[in-house]
Amino acid sequence: MTETTATDQRRQAARALACLDLTSLNDDDTPERIDALCDRALSPAPGIDIQPAAVCIYPNFVARARARLGGSGIAVAAVANFPLGTSSIEDVIAEVKRAMADDVDEIDCVFPFRAYLAGDHLVAGELVRQVGEVCHSGSHPTLLKVILETGVLHETETIKAAAAVAIANGADFVKTSTGKLEPAATPEAAAALLDVIGAAQRTGQRIGLKVAGGVKTVEDASVYLDLADGCLEPEAHPGNFRFGASGLLNDIVRVLGSSLDAELPTDY
Repeated sequence: MTETTATDQRRQAARALACLDLTSLNDDDTPERIDALCDRALSPAPGIDIQPAAVCIYPNFVARARARLGGSGIAVAAVANFPLGTSSIEDVIAEVKRAMADDVDEIDCVFPFRAYLAGDHLVAGELVRQVGEVCHSGSHPTLLKVILETGVLHETETIKAAAAVAIANGADFVKTSTGKLEPAATPEAAAALLDVIGAAQRTGQRIGLKVAGGVKTVEDASVYLDLADGCLEPEAHPGNFRFGASGLLNDIVRVLGSSLDAELPTDY
């Protein structure tokens, strides 16, 4: 590896870390596991002073994560309508309100992707609209990321149309996948979402992209960062771009930790 390539890889690793939603969404998650996740977010590795953007967890752990993270600046994100996207609007709203009562910062809500594929576009849009109204109300607005499950939507035009529905109804971010179904994130799906985000930007909207599912290495992450840099203004950063992952942090630490005595990138 040349010195220039090593420097570029470290910069991409640092960017990926700053944009990371460190995630634990397992059926057998425990309070102790969430504590460990938060501790890893607070201190990814000795000598690395960059922290992830958020931790992403189930709603019942929000209060615990909030207490553990304190005033670190790391956001707490909780999923809703997860992972199947089949809950009633009333149940999803109740779930979101409970998370907000525990001071959640961000909601990652699953789009009713199967209903949408069955032609029920109005219900899909209405769920996003109502969740968006709840998230954006009050003195502490909550960021709404809408999970489209692009691998199931599959066709590029269907992915774009669903993303447009989500954005029109209040999504702040559109997200590729839950990570529970295959295929999860792909560069092709991300490119389709970025096309829709670009169209929204031209009307003055600022919409972000979250890539989740199957992003395991800095090399993987770099593909998506490069795609996003070509669309998001001025480039991909934690305010408009996220990765949802758990294993990615291990490779980020490998890349940054291989030269901790060297000066790390400081702009992310």
